[in-house]
Amino acid sequence: MSYRTYTTPAMNIKALLALLPLLCVISPALAQTPLQTQKTAPEDKDEVVKITTNLVQVDAVVTKDGKPVTNLTPEDFEIYEDGKRQTITSFAYISNVPGSTPLSATTDAKKTPGVVPYTPVKQNEARRTIAFVVDDLGLSAESMIQVRKQLRKFVAEKLQPNDLVAIIRTGGEMGALQQFTNDKRILTRAADQLHWNICSRIGLHVFQPVSRLNITPACSYRSYSSTLKALRFIVDAMGYLPGRKSMVLLSDSIPRESQDEFVNEQDENVGTPKDSDDLSMPDSTNYLPSLQKIAEKAVRSSVVIYSIDTQGLQYTGPTASDAISGRDPRQLSGLLSMRSQLLFQRREGAELIAKQTGGFQVRNSNSYELDRIMEDQSGYYLLGYRPTDETFNRRFHHIKAKVKRSGMTLRTRFGFFGVTEEEAAKAKKPSTQDLTNLALASPFIAQDIEVDMTSFFIQDQAGASLVRSFVYIDARNLTFTAVNGRHQGSIELHGVVFGDNGAIAYQIKRGASVSLSEQDYQQAMANGIALSFDMPVRRAGAYQARLAVRDRTSSKMGSAGQFVLVPDLRNKKPAVSGIVLGLPNADQSVSNAGGRRFRQNDDLYFAFNIYNAANETGQLRNLVMNVMLFRDGKTVYSGPEVPIVASNPKDLSRVFTNGKLKLSSDFEPGNYYLQVVVTEKDTKDKAVPVVQWIDFEIEK
Repeated sequence: MSYRTYTTPAMNIKALLALLPLLCVISPALAQTPLQTQKTAPEDKDEVVKITTNLVQVDAVVTKDGKPVTNLTPEDFEIYEDGKRQTITSFAYISNVPGSTPLSATTDAKKTPGVVPYTPVKQNEARRTIAFVVDDLGLSAESMIQVRKQLRKFVAEKLQPNDLVAIIRTGGEMGALQQFTNDKRILTRAADQLHWNICSRIGLHVFQPVSRLNITPACSYRSYSSTLKALRFIVDAMGYLPGRKSMVLLSDSIPRESQDEFVNEQDENVGTPKDSDDLSMPDSTNYLPSLQKIAEKAVRSSVVIYSIDTQGLQYTGPTASDAISGRDPRQLSGLLSMRSQLLFQRREGAELIAKQTGGFQVRNSNSYELDRIMEDQSGYYLLGYRPTDETFNRRFHHIKAKVKRSGMTLRTRFGFFGVTEEEAAKAKKPSTQDLTNLALASPFIAQDIEVDMTSFFIQDQAGASLVRSFVYIDARNLTFTAVNGRHQGSIELHGVVFGDNGAIAYQIKRGASVSLSEQDYQQAMANGIALSFDMPVRRAGAYQARLAVRDRTSSKMGSAGQFVLVPDLRNKKPAVSGIVLGLPNADQSVSNAGGRRFRQNDDLYFAFNIYNAANETGQLRNLVMNVMLFRDGKTVYSGPEVPIVASNPKDLSRVFTNGKLKLSSDFEPGNYYLQVVVTEKDTKDKAVPVVQWIDFEIEK
């Protein structure tokens, strides 16, 4: 990682895009530390399920004919703890869906290549927070195809602007918080990355075909234990997020008990062939304690679990894939009943944790009923009562709630342990490293220190791919001490690039001492401190760049992040680096590149590099650029088609391109997206436009 500081926010964008050597003005103390996600106690104010000395509060969903009911009063409810009726002392209905309607998937479809990104979700806004947990360790290849199709459809058609969604694989590198987003680009790619896991305990088909020889990879042995560990980790991590959350678990097999190998025609010699004339089930292992532990963690973390039995509608009789020739009819007569029993057993565990956390299970459905699950999360009731001394005996207490009106169904959590939130918070005080990791991973940025970040892809002169970030830090949030006529401060920079499924592609930590003269200090107070920040990536793909800044003196912290798409330049197709925005200055530098906040009547400067701009003959391709502005998914500006011209025709390895756009008074204050579309004209093959986005804000 390299970076440069500026006491004024002016930058020579062309030089930085061209990768001139960067001057490190502040002296870094380099230290590499692994990024870990450890559980710390969330703040009580963000909890849904509160268990304090003065209040026990649980959430409940009421439906009628499958539709949410939102107009009930406290008199319509009864609540019981361990069979004893409690007096309801607090009551509220919480809506997770804001008044705005979801944007149509066809908004400006004729004019807009790709999907218009949504404005990032803010912590204090109404939202649905959903983790789609794809159990690739427990999915057949045929089920995975349907899972990928349904999740792609959900992202394209059903995702709302205020939804906060993650798609997580149990068989991938574990990450959770950093994946929650409403960015369709990230979620679509996450869905596209879903593939059958060779270590799956299910195999290629929902039912293992009857055959003379069945071989299962050794890595599938005890894969169910790996799934359960992943679920505990995800539920634990979701406890960091405020409010009520939901986990949608998609799996072919989450049973209460089953054989360790999870292959019904294989003996204890895992990975070795077996004559499968014997269709009997091996000895079972009870997983009920592990499942209950997941449900208990979900209750403490305010997570409602919905389970989807991805086996769907299945034919349980013999099929063409079954080798039944020469079989004893008595053996085959039990095949149908055995497979029916297997379908039932595989979903028992998932149904259990769904019911105990206030959710439900979807089964016998090839569409997965995602609409029903999402509608169920539109809102909930909070029912509170005063606890007795017996409540805090560190034992489990059963909760039962009823709705008095006929024809209605109520679902809530099955209970809680008698430990207050205050006691749980004292169990472990979060360390500085815990808080820093949380700031890096959480979708809600830490803003004790105001930090903004513009990240984009570039290729260096040696051909290596980098994620370069322009960072703005509000110096007024930092602590400075006067020493020998200078103003000194000390900060830490923690950078990380997250790849698919939360995998860490690169991370680094640097400490820095800042020493400013009086003039530089006054400039920093007025304009902030700007950095350029590089982190390498090894391969093409979709990434999230994150940065946390900590003031060592005050321990204040700020963070920022941005989606970055790294193209594969080896295919020789045109690619765009990413867009840099700023205000043009008379000396050809730009300001506000990191902050991306502008005012009406500003001249908005944008710049980017085009790679693979040369055709097969070494000449500049016939490229044109279109620029558009969007707000709330609607087009507010569409510019003319502009030809791309190379300032140095002898070097087409990267073509620097820039432009300027007037932010007239017609542009109301708010969040905007600038879209750049680069298209190759007059080609034999139909050219696919190259699209890049960048968001910014017009302030009052």
